[in-house]
Amino acid sequence: MGERKIEIIGDRVYRPAAWWTPAVHGLLEHLHAVGFDRVPRPLAVEAGREVVGHIPGDSGPAGWARVVPERGLRAFARLLRDFHDATRSFVPPRDAEWALRYPAGDVVCHGDFGPWNVVWRGLEPVGLLDFDFAAPGSARYDVAYALEYATPFRDDSEALRWHGFDVPPGRRRRMEVFLDAYGYDTTPDAVAAWVDEVVGRQGLDAVHVRALADRGLEPQRTWVREGALERYDRRVRWSNANRDLFR
Repeated sequence: MGERKIEIIGDRVYRPAAWWTPAVHGLLEHLHAVGFDRVPRPLAVEAGREVVGHIPGDSGPAGWARVVPERGLRAFARLLRDFHDATRSFVPPRDAEWALRYPAGDVVCHGDFGPWNVVWRGLEPVGLLDFDFAAPGSARYDVAYALEYATPFRDDSEALRWHGFDVPPGRRRRMEVFLDAYGYDTTPDAVAAWVDEVVGRQGLDAVHVRALADRGLEPQRTWVREGALERYDRRVRWSNANRDLFR
């Protein structure tokens, strides 16, 4: 399966379909039915491409700077909580196929909940995009994923260069803000437990990328060939070696 190219024409987005597309479209239809309209509306699958509605706003790399202010960070966390709550009543078809599998839970995980997959207008998130890696699972998986990138679990130089910060981030404070906005406890012990959750989730990156690469998916196949699995391992090692930054 080749590179997944996206084309926007008018108010429609055209993306290559895959084995998970029917399940994802069922999820998106459910979300609109229960009033969560901050996701693309599924329109069709035709000629090997899925067609969904376009949500105007800023997304992609522009999203990084939106979660730097605490207002944007809180809104980012509330979007995830609202999404999870809207998925709790979704019952996937018994033959549903998903791209990945996550730890068991009672929601549908987005699977790639980062600032780049949110549509922003100012500091308000108005849309959530790219459900390729959605699948039933535990809300804590998505929360840990979001914390990795929004805290971030990266060194200061990378936070300044790539994550939109103009001063080194206060990582512990940012974890507390996100967790509080989502609805979790922010006691010292609870936050420390989330550090463990994030590091554990980071360890799944290599597993997931390898699984997708083995099915011929790009860009994961190229990533593996170019050494991405070692990069993921280095991230885990960095997080373990720098736990004091999150206390």
